[in-house]
Amino acid sequence: GPLKGRVKVPGDKSISHRALMFGALAVGRTRISGLLMGEDVKATAAAMGALGAVITFGADDVTVDGVGVGGLLAPEAALDMGNSGTSTRLLLGLLSSHPLTATFIGDASLSRRPMGRVITPLEEIGARFEASEGGRLPLTMTGSHTPVPIDYRLPVASAQVKSAVLLAGLNTPGRTRVRETAPTRDHSERMLRRFGAELSVKTDGAETLIDLIGEVDLKPQELDIPGDISSAAFPIIAALLVPGSEITIEGVGLNPTRTGLLDALRLMGADVAVSERDTGPSEEPQGDIRVRAGELKGADIPAALAPRMIDEYPILMVAAALA
Repeated sequence: GPLKGRVKVPGDKSISHRALMFGALAVGRTRISGLLMGEDVKATAAAMGALGAVITFGADDVTVDGVGVGGLLAPEAALDMGNSGTSTRLLLGLLSSHPLTATFIGDASLSRRPMGRVITPLEEIGARFEASEGGRLPLTMTGSHTPVPIDYRLPVASAQVKSAVLLAGLNTPGRTRVRETAPTRDHSERMLRRFGAELSVKTDGAETLIDLIGEVDLKPQELDIPGDISSAAFPIIAALLVPGSEITIEGVGLNPTRTGLLDALRLMGADVAVSERDTGPSEEPQGDIRVRAGELKGADIPAALAPRMIDEYPILMVAAALA
């Protein structure tokens, strides 16, 4: 029968990772509601605990008692990242400008994923790496005692590499700059501003310049993580395909760097409407998505949408198969 009603999806994974990391770098207690309780986010929480932050899981929220920028401690054991590439790459950046040594391990899948794209700019900052063949895990990193700010142009569109360089810049004196020629998800930039970092974004011709001034104290925050649009993709497409369906998904993150799937589905004739809530420039856009079933048609999906829907391709293929 048709799908009807209202539904919520779990918290955004990308934002959940960053909330834990920035909370650990703030001085004081950050309170987070809506945190995704998946294995990848738990790996980030465990790592931040091993680095000195105190993370407490309550019935309704999670609190993070941070140690301040530059206050992280060397872990006593290897940091097990499980299957989380985001945790690994962002933490490599975060720790690269701290004078400590840390070993990163992961499961078989993560250990096949190369880390060279992150290692290259972090070596310029002053960190040293001993990685397995091909720049893979297990990997041991020694952070720089005297990190230097860099001006780094991303060779490929990658929010993880961009974020790693910006996180390294937090404990680096002076201005760290990242240049990107194609837009990528900007969760790090928004949350850095929210926590009080001195960060600016401007356009220079075909490039976007993200500048971060290092060695600034971050202030603890009260955070409410919006629903993950990658999780929302599944009920969205289910409702489009089951005749007579109409559903509303509440409180979904609508960051424009993540909504490529909605644009692709509209090109296929989908009946999708968005009601966005008012948010400030440092906040994550969010709102409700209303979906009605209808006949989908084949369409040419432009390559420019790829960075904005990279995680949604598998479920999009289901819609394409039935269009």
